[in-house]
Amino acid sequence: MTDVDEVGARIEQLLGGFSGTDAELAEDLVHTLLEFYGAGLARIVEVVDRPVLDRLAEDDLVRGLLVLHDLHPRSTHERVAEALDKVRPYLGSHAGDVEFVGIDDGVLRLRLQGSCDGCPSSTVTAKYAIERVVREAAPEISDVVVDGVVADGAGPAETGPGGRPLLPLCPVEVP
Repeated sequence: MTDVDEVGARIEQLLGGFSGTDAELAEDLVHTLLEFYGAGLARIVEVVDRPVLDRLAEDDLVRGLLVLHDLHPRSTHERVAEALDKVRPYLGSHAGDVEFVGIDDGVLRLRLQGSCDGCPSSTVTAKYAIERVVREAAPEISDVVVDGVVADGAGPAETGPGGRPLLPLCPVEVP
């Protein structure tokens, strides 16, 4: 199992199987192991040259570990800015852009700019595209709030697997 989210979910599931004093001991064991591995990873980060560390940080698994232990070589702000640059061509094709407002307690605040005349669902599609690239770059972001996303007036969106909205897409492919 190498997916960071899967491992986290599995740990939570296993810890949920304990109760009382056993639960406290299990949580203490997990925290102790995380501290131990985090300290070892911190030593590696100290020794490795920056170009090598940057290459390692591109790997999803390594990036997740670096973020978990607050060792990522680039700040959350830098990684979010890079992610937004990836989605800007899509937004620009709809005469729009996104402005970085700030990060507060793990919540990223953005402002959608411009409009997508004649394509009301495109703003929801844009929000989805933004959330996807941001979560890939900065998994420590707990929520993405995008001001300027307008509803299409069609009522609640249908959802597909994983609760993702089923959206009528505009003719432009989402990055």
